[in-house]
Amino acid sequence: MDATPWFERGSDELVAVYDAAGRCTGQAPRSQVYAQGLWHGSAGVLLRSPDRTRIYVHRRSVDKAVFAAHHDCLAGGVIDPGEAPIDAARRELAEELGVTGVVLTPLATVAWDGRWQGHPLRCHLWAFEACWEGPVTHQVSEIAAGWWWTLDELRTHLRDPAWPFAPDTRTLLGDLLR
Repeated sequence: MDATPWFERGSDELVAVYDAAGRCTGQAPRSQVYAQGLWHGSAGVLLRSPDRTRIYVHRRSVDKAVFAAHHDCLAGGVIDPGEAPIDAARRELAEELGVTGVVLTPLATVAWDGRWQGHPLRCHLWAFEACWEGPVTHQVSEIAAGWWWTLDELRTHLRDPAWPFAPDTRTLLGDLLR
């Protein structure tokens, strides 16, 4: 595990930068976005079973800079400069879970002005959902494990504030899973 603080581990990969209202204002290296706590965009996909009774949950890799070893149910990541949120969501779903060729339906958006390990982290999150019954192939550098849970199983775990779950997704799911 890298001893460098997470906010200094960002790469020179350019990501879209936003203002607090959610308007794209430009781009910056990921390392600068994390180090300065700049608003940025993120997009993810909630993967459901075709009968919509189960959600795919995964545990993030311990090597991730943000929310390492936390659980999540959005396959997602930062939005690239010039990329639409739905295109970023489609790209991330393919990269992280190997799922392609599905219809993405807008689910919700949320602005998350939070902290990760004592440092500001600000993100506009666009969430989509898709149904899938085929194989799931993890990107091993990002996902350690994954499984299907019923909505009740996920709700039960989310009620436990000590359960390590990505806080931006937890915020997004708050109203959706009630």
